[in-house]
Amino acid sequence: PEARRQLDYDRLQLCKFEPGALIRYQGRFRRFSDPWRRPGHLLGTVAAPVASLADKIRMGLLRNDVCRKSIDQLQQRPEMSTAMALRLRGFSPRVIDAFFRPFLGGIFLDNSLETSSRMFEFVFRMFSLGAAALPAQGMGSIAAQMAAALPDAMVQCGVCVETGKSDHVVCDNGQVITARNVVMAVDEASMAGLVRSKPVNGWRGTTCVYYAASAPPVEEPTLVINGESDGLVNNLCVPSQVSGTYAPEGKSLISVTVLGIPAAEDAILDQQIRSQLVGWFGKQVQEWEPLRTYRIPAALPFQKAGSVSYTH
Repeated sequence: PEARRQLDYDRLQLCKFEPGALIRYQGRFRRFSDPWRRPGHLLGTVAAPVASLADKIRMGLLRNDVCRKSIDQLQQRPEMSTAMALRLRGFSPRVIDAFFRPFLGGIFLDNSLETSSRMFEFVFRMFSLGAAALPAQGMGSIAAQMAAALPDAMVQCGVCVETGKSDHVVCDNGQVITARNVVMAVDEASMAGLVRSKPVNGWRGTTCVYYAASAPPVEEPTLVINGESDGLVNNLCVPSQVSGTYAPEGKSLISVTVLGIPAAEDAILDQQIRSQLVGWFGKQVQEWEPLRTYRIPAALPFQKAGSVSYTH
């Protein structure tokens, strides 16, 4: 909700993903769509073997439950792990392993589902009410839009804050900046250094591997997730199918997500990813051009139950 209040969505030219996902399960791709927004995919979703009919009914009940509650009400609920919350709602191990682990694993970078149930219910509510989207000109356009709304000289680059208090910060160039309030929008380790405390929660890491291809492996702007619990790839998408500006004309940009930080060097990791994806998309994968591999050990804080403070 805060993004909608602060950003001009029209200027960002948001390009939307399809609601739902393609799930790789039992050697085939299975469509698992949101029937409220894609009623034409209802029969395919009902027939998908990733979940029983009872699981799909429970999915509808979950959607109704989190959408009719306010965000404040969701954040006041008893807190537990997401895995426990799903079991208490009656979901089967099949749908938890084939859908929830890879789908939520890609969001929280935690396929163990130890993440707080409050975070899960909040995110599930957001996906049910809104669309996942990419700005047409890249994620950097969000920061650029926010910076453009500020007065000149309000943003200083290349300056580090050495210490911070509630009413001022001291920079490494000796500058002291005073304010009515100071917001520390930094990672936990940096916060600990600024206020002389110890980090508490720890981090979830991820590895993002990008490829260029002459043709997209999937034609639609959708998320592809691994529901087979094997291989390194957790999920894959083709950003250039969401917005054509993400790749040159005649080319496709493919984004592959691996949870955690693999020990294998980039070349070996590339071979392991290709080996898995050849089974998904065929020999075309061998023609993909590797672009960049990003290993991000501190990608998201570990948001286990009891570790996160919620404000709204």
